[in-house]
Amino acid sequence: MQLFENNKQLKILKEKPFKLEREIQNLFEENLFQITGLVMVKSEFSIKGKRIDTLAYDTQSNAFIIIEYKRDKNVSVVDQGFTYLSLMLENKADFVLCYNETLNKSLHSSKIDWSQTRVVFVSPSFTENQRLATNFKDIAIELWEIKRYENNLISINPIKKTKSAESIKPLTKQNSLIQSVTDEIKVYTEEDHLNSSSEEIAELYETFKNAILNLADDIEIVPKKLYIAFKKNKNIADIVILKKGIKIFINLKKGQLDDSKGLMKDVSETGHWGNGDYEVVVSNTTNLEYIMSLIKQAII
Repeated sequence: MQLFENNKQLKILKEKPFKLEREIQNLFEENLFQITGLVMVKSEFSIKGKRIDTLAYDTQSNAFIIIEYKRDKNVSVVDQGFTYLSLMLENKADFVLCYNETLNKSLHSSKIDWSQTRVVFVSPSFTENQRLATNFKDIAIELWEIKRYENNLISINPIKKTKSAESIKPLTKQNSLIQSVTDEIKVYTEEDHLNSSSEEIAELYETFKNAILNLADDIEIVPKKLYIAFKKNKNIADIVILKKGIKIFINLKKGQLDDSKGLMKDVSETGHWGNGDYEVVVSNTTNLEYIMSLIKQAII
């Protein structure tokens, strides 16, 4: 990707490569929530002879996230990724203790959704082999590319799985480590949410999904355990599949939404699955355009 500075005439901005992994790590850790929406737990967390670069926590999924920074293109991210996932699942109490001691909290292990654990690798670039090795729709390993340019510009791009990505499960029989991890960790897909839905509800979801994606460029679909999230830098909306409709959450706090028709329900003081303080249940497309105008308010 080329970046240009527009000062009457376009000028190509030159890349300023990171010299050390530590530079990338410092940048991420100092801006972790802004970049990822994750809570910083501990830098350089050592356990059982292994050192984790950054231990973070996802408050939306209630899960730990391991972040590793790479400049060496010859490393197998799959092997290392599953090693760290296995390490966490075998030492859950140590991770909970680290969280509570570092952040002065009292989080109980039962509140953590260990099935949503994942590993994120951050590097200026990944090889084609590394991309292919992680191109499974249900692998709990993510690749993020980061580049630095002139004028202090930074680009960060998560590498998306291809639409034709297959399941990793057929390969687990050949590797006991991968199988032990995939037995406990679950990467959810849209199909998981729609499997038991009627054709009418699946079609209704597709209609609202496509309408949300058309609101802005680069909106990402991120299926979670209890809902399907739509993100652009942060969550903007979530959809829960119901038997007779879909429930839509808008990720805005109470008082931030301009809802002239009063269509949305205030759930700021009630328990709910999605993010944000507003929800609506729909069974048809009657208010589709109006709901899109509401969701658009959550896009930054």
